[in-house]
This record gives sequence, structure tokens and C-alpha cells, in this order.
Amino acid sequence: MFARVLTLGVALVSGTVTSQLPEFAQQYRQRMGGAIDALEEVKADFVADAAATNRSISEALAHMAQSADEFVQLRGTSIERSLDRLEALKDQQLAMATAAAFERVWIFMKEPDTKLSKATWEDFEPAVPVTVEGGVLAGLGFTAGLFMLRLAGLGGRVRRRRKRREKQQAEARSL
Repeated sequence: MFARVLTLGVALVSGTVTSQLPEFAQQYRQRMGGAIDALEEVKADFVADAAATNRSISEALAHMAQSADEFVQLRGTSIERSLDRLEALKDQQLAMATAAAFERVWIFMKEPDTKLSKATWEDFEPAVPVTVEGGVLAGLGFTAGLFMLRLAGLGGRVRRRRKRREKQQAEARSL
């Protein structure tokens, strides 16, 4: 009886957790839009500064990398990282915008932006899954939880049966 209650509890928890994946991915997408806006502003300022000195972006970055001033070198490296991150986020945003419902979760899980994922997790608010995507993932999680516990329980039963059989055989030999 206790094992069945435990199994049901674990299956419910795993179903609930997996049902939150679409919600987490949705909150991640919202944050991604804000991060892209902020990085676009940084890029626009850098492009304007480069243009004011008659340089392209790549020329300005090369100039900063060759500077004798360590601060300017470091700033150039951080700008380059920001520009790379902007492109990666825009690619991911486009992939998510054109993807089907279940694909969005996969795209998020495949290559999440570490900073964005951490910030999303810190402010994450679980929600009741009312989408087909959330319901299906809840069902899959529930089933996976049941399956894992059944496997664990089955392994325990097999060991108990083997021990019981060995004990019976030992008792039969001692008679």
C-alpha cells in the first residue's frame, strides 16, 4: 500500500515538473526579448562610436585589441562577447518564433543562454499547464516517473525473490 502511494506521489511530482517546461521556456523567451533589446542598444552605441571615428565594427574591435591600454583591450573583448551573444540570442529567438509548440522547449533545452536561464530560474513562477504542450509533457513526466519507480521496484522484487529462493534452498539442503 505504501509503495503504491509513494509511486503515485513520485509520478505526480514528475508530471508536475515536466509540465512546467513550456512555462519556463515561455518566461525565458520573454526575458530573451529584453536581453536582445538591451544588447541592440549596446551595439548601436558601439556602431555610432566606431562611425564617429570612421571605423567599421571590425576595425574598431581590431583597434581596441591592439591598444596599449589594458582597459581598452578588455572593453573590446567584452563588446565582442556582447555582439556574439546578441547574434546567438537573435538566432535562438528566430528559431523559437518559427518552431512548433513542442520544438520551442527542445530549442530552449538544446542551447540555453546560461545568464538568461539563471535569471529566468530566479524569477520563475510556476503556472498551471493549460496548453496541449503542457498537458502532454505532464502526462509524459507522470508516465516516466511511474516507469522509473516500477523499474526500481521490479529490481527490488527480483532481488527479494532471489534471496528468498536462496534461503529456501539453503534450508532444504540443511534438512
